[in-house]
Amino acid sequence: MSYSEFTIDDLQDKLQLEFIEDQRIFSNIVDYEISNELAIILEKFIPLALAIDTEKARSELIVAPLLAELKLTLKEISLFSGIEFNVDKSIGLSGRCDFIISKSKEQYSLRTPIFMMVEAKNDNIKSGIPQCGSEMVAAQRFNNNKNNEIKNIYGCVSTGTNWKFLKLTGNKFYIDTMEYYIQSLQKIMGILAAIAIE
Repeated sequence: MSYSEFTIDDLQDKLQLEFIEDQRIFSNIVDYEISNELAIILEKFIPLALAIDTEKARSELIVAPLLAELKLTLKEISLFSGIEFNVDKSIGLSGRCDFIISKSKEQYSLRTPIFMMVEAKNDNIKSGIPQCGSEMVAAQRFNNNKNNEIKNIYGCVSTGTNWKFLKLTGNKFYIDTMEYYIQSLQKIMGILAAIAIE
C-alpha cells in the first residue's frame, strides 16, 4: 500500500482521523502581491495548460511556477517535487509525493515538512483527499520522530485551476469548506505564504 491507495475510510479507520468539514480554514488571509514576472508567466501558461489539459501540463505550467515563486520569495522554506517520502511502509505511509514545502532553508534534504500537495487525478479534487491526508499524517509522524515542534500540517489537492486546502492538527483533519480558483491567485498565494511562515 502507498499514499495513492488510501481511501476516506482508511483515513478514518486505519489512521483514526476525525473529519471536520464545516469550517473555513483561511477566512482571514490577506491577498499576496505576486511578482510581475509570475503574472506574465501565468498569463501565458494557464491558457496553454488548459489547452493541453493533462495533469502533467497543469502541474508544470501552473502549480510549479506558483510554488517556485513562493520558495524564491520566502527564503526560510524549501520546496521538493516528486521525491520519495517513506515514513512507515508497514501501514502504507510511503511513496512519491507531488510537492512538499519544508520549514527549513535546506534544499538538499527534507527536514521539516509542513505542506503536502497532491495533483488531482482526472480533475477530481475529492478523490485526491485520501492521498493528501495520508501524506499529511506521514509528515506529522516524520516531524514527531525528528522532534520538530510543528503543531499543524497543511495540505492541498489541486487541478492547477482549483485548489482545496486541508489542515491536520493532532488527529483532527480539517477539509476547508471553500475551494479557491486560479482567478483568485493572490488569495491562493496568500494562503501558501501564511502556511509557510506560520
